[in-house]
Amino acid sequence: MEAVRPLRRAAGRIARTVIRSSDPARPGLSPATTPMSRSFGLDRGTPIDRYYIEGFLRAHAARIRGRVLEVGDSAYSRRFGSGVEASEVLHAGPGAPPGARIGDLTQPETLPLDHADCFICTQTLNFIFAAGDAVRGAHRLLRPGGTLLLTAAGISQISRYDMDRWGDFWRFTTASLERLLRPAFGDALTLTSYGNVLAATALLQGLAVEDLPEPRLLDEHDPDYQVVIAAAARKSP
Repeated sequence: MEAVRPLRRAAGRIARTVIRSSDPARPGLSPATTPMSRSFGLDRGTPIDRYYIEGFLRAHAARIRGRVLEVGDSAYSRRFGSGVEASEVLHAGPGAPPGARIGDLTQPETLPLDHADCFICTQTLNFIFAAGDAVRGAHRLLRPGGTLLLTAAGISQISRYDMDRWGDFWRFTTASLERLLRPAFGDALTLTSYGNVLAATALLQGLAVEDLPEPRLLDEHDPDYQVVIAAAARKSP
């Protein structure tokens, strides 16, 4: 066996050389070790992850209705909502916009019970260490039959803004997000992953959608490159 191992290693080197020769790295592979943007491409145009987030909300626009609660601001409920009767903002504390509802997803006593028909919670769970508590808080907020529309980052850089203020703790997959959501929402749960190797690479480099030759290239989804994971979950009536 010991005599065979060097032969196997040599065969492996030869095989890898053949693969590189027959399928060389694509032209344009950058040797740069710094990104084009450290703000997710926001300073260049539309961030890659936002393309997916907005596509998800657009697909579920019919659920954004009645009393809608959204984390941070009400931009998505105003943009994608249909039949919105009241649009509210949930904010954790200092710096809250006027009229915002102050509450902490990880502290249920700070949240109203059975309050919203729809809760939009985008790119938030990554920055909450007690993610399971946050899911239970989101469930508490919803009225019976209400919908949680949630997105979380998969493959992504660190958000330095969040890291320096309250922390950047998690990156998710469909498997981990399902494990978090199912105890609260049971089978009334649909998970979708968005991304492919181009999308993941572009996001990490800080490129924007407008930097790509064709934005439609982002629409090919490869479950092994999960850039954004989205969940639509319904509270039992």
